Amino acid sequence: MSFSGKIREELLQHYAKARHCNLAELSAIVHMTGAFSQDKKGVCIMKLHTENLGVARKCFTLLEKTFNIRTDIAIRRNMSKGSCNYYIYAKGEELLAVKNTIVQAVCCKRAYIRGAFIASGSMSDPSKSYHFEIVCNTQDQAEHLKNMINSFDMEAKIVSRKKTYVVYLKEGSQIVDILNVMEAHVALMELENVRIMKEMRNSVNRKVNCETANINKTVSAAVRQIEDIKYIQDTVGFEKLPEGLKDVALTRLAYRDATLKELGKLLETPLGKSGVNHRLRKLSEIAEKLREQ
Repeated sequence: MSFSGKIREELLQHYAKARHCNLAELSAIVHMTGAFSQDKKGVCIMKLHTENLGVARKCFTLLEKTFNIRTDIAIRRNMSKGSCNYYIYAKGEELLAVKNTIVQAVCCKRAYIRGAFIASGSMSDPSKSYHFEIVCNTQDQAEHLKNMINSFDMEAKIVSRKKTYVVYLKEGSQIVDILNVMEAHVALMELENVRIMKEMRNSVNRKVNCETANINKTVSAAVRQIEDIKYIQDTVGFEKLPEGLKDVALTRLAYRDATLKELGKLLETPLGKSGVNHRLRKLSEIAEKLREQ
């Protein structure tokens, strides 16, 4: 099952205790996947279409929990695709409360966002990328949902896609927050585990790259030092060099892979890292002057 599927399955099992929250969640589902109309007498009619049995079942249960009205479900099978379409039909003045729901309380905002994701949301595999989105039918609907999400200190954005408007989040930390808002706690923990593993791998890679760069830098420096020392040896020899420089030159030639710290300990008169570095620079300056001559 995809990560989106896991989130949806978890949210489909979640039912709020308060009636007003159930009403907000139902309102989101219907507005995302259904429509309202009225009969000749002006009675409100609700129609909903989904290909997900779980969404159809939840919508039916929320209608039953929130209103004690008759609800009809029709199932149409697509033999060529092997899938089913679920159509829910309900009628009653009570449904005006779903149609005209005004979501203000924090708990109801959570429920509304949860319902919107259940109806038309998706999320990418977090091991590959971070992308959370909910597809809306109209721009007003998208703006309404975006503002609701952003009321939880997030930065949701909207992009148009064909004839729809997509409200999305791309920051891993904000997707963690939205899962928490929707109360998808199992999915949240799984996402956090993925984020931790990715951060550990990135951290290891950064350290390896840094150490590799330092090793390359050290090796390059040692190669240049050896070239300079051999040039001095081949042109004027070491006899005229001060004892300290001669000691460093001979030790470097003998221990070509040693670090500056290791070189310092190998000298006749041990030196610190900065002292060794200073003498090697002096040798490089001598070699450069000899080259110029």
